[in-house]
Amino acid sequence: MLFPIYDLPTAQSSILQRRSWAETTYPASLLDRIQALFGEPLAPANAVDRILADVRTRGDAALHDWSRRIDGAAGALLRVPDSEIQASLQRIDPALRQALARSADRIAAFHRRQPAHSWMHVDGDGTLGQIVRPLASAGVYVPGGTAPLPSSLLMAAVVARVAGVETVIACSPTDRVTGQVPDVVLAAAAIAGVDALFALGGAQAIAAMAFGTESVPRVDKIVGPGGLFVTLAKRAVFGAVGIDGLPGPTETVVVADASAGPERVAADLLAQAEHDVLATAILLTPSVELAGAVQAAIARRLEDLSRAEIIAVSLAGRGGAVITPDLPSAIAQANLFAPEHLCLSVASPWDWVPSIRNAGGIFVGEYSFEVLGDYIAGPSHIMPTEGTARYASPLNVEDFVKRISLVGLTPQASAALSPIAAALAEAEGLDAHAASARARI
Repeated sequence: MLFPIYDLPTAQSSILQRRSWAETTYPASLLDRIQALFGEPLAPANAVDRILADVRTRGDAALHDWSRRIDGAAGALLRVPDSEIQASLQRIDPALRQALARSADRIAAFHRRQPAHSWMHVDGDGTLGQIVRPLASAGVYVPGGTAPLPSSLLMAAVVARVAGVETVIACSPTDRVTGQVPDVVLAAAAIAGVDALFALGGAQAIAAMAFGTESVPRVDKIVGPGGLFVTLAKRAVFGAVGIDGLPGPTETVVVADASAGPERVAADLLAQAEHDVLATAILLTPSVELAGAVQAAIARRLEDLSRAEIIAVSLAGRGGAVITPDLPSAIAQANLFAPEHLCLSVASPWDWVPSIRNAGGIFVGEYSFEVLGDYIAGPSHIMPTEGTARYASPLNVEDFVKRISLVGLTPQASAALSPIAAALAEAEGLDAHAASARARI
């Protein structure tokens, strides 16, 4: 069925069940493509490790090889000329250029409100504090497998600039038809003020930014969403470079009651499902009537959508309506699922906001719909997925700064605290530590 309707126990054992990386199963088509690329059967993680090692060893030459073999990119230039980036602003439609600029302005305005300041406390013992410093460099990965995503570039690069990152670069794959990075992505790079953009996709792009090559500089942190190979590559290079997280396929949960408009709920679920066949679009509701009306609205709307085939696979495999006993049960289940996007399409949405503990973003009411968050609301749309909203946050200014502890004690305070330090060191069997402390007494 296109958009199944589940009772809660059935949903908990199927679409609402989170699975670990170790339990992931991959489609045969993906495994066949990996075998064709490498000449032998490999798990995706092993294939990614091969690419990373090759880029680390051979640099630009490996980037060219893997871009040609995986993405069909045959160009000699890895870095898009700055003149081309600026020229793209004139090649795109003026209304689109204005929309990109307006989005960038709202992203910057929102994130400037985030506190990220140094502080010091001075008392009789001396000075303690934290020094907040922006990262020197950051790399933004901009997906482009099924569609160009200039919004993802803005949602990362603009935040990095607000945080004060000195050097911001971006990588995005070329279009398979034109062989070029799409103009709309170049225009977003110009508006965000990135220092360089490279025509690179996949694991090879992550390797280039993590290790550095002759053309691509090494960065301090890599951010941005991507497909399976990008996510596996980010996991593999963590430690050599910072990463923002391991985003999986996008997901939305709509909690709705009988007051919700079924056409609007259907529209929001369809918008989520068109991202990817692995996208998740789930309705939690105590209203059987609403679930049926949404199911019917989805069936009517689907035939008019250009990505209907992707949507159908997504909704049938990972989507559906779940009938809960009541609205509190729906909220409780949403917290357990910890979705990337949580939409409250209920009669009094603000009354339920205090009950939400786990979500990347809360969209309050039918007019604060998730698509606005994707493009123009203000907060970065790069949010935790796969249930990581239990402990992780959306991309923000704090992702692009680091804190340095500051200790400046007076001689008197040092002498008073040193016996305590010595006693603790001796309890741990660290004699040299204890001696260092006693030398100050």
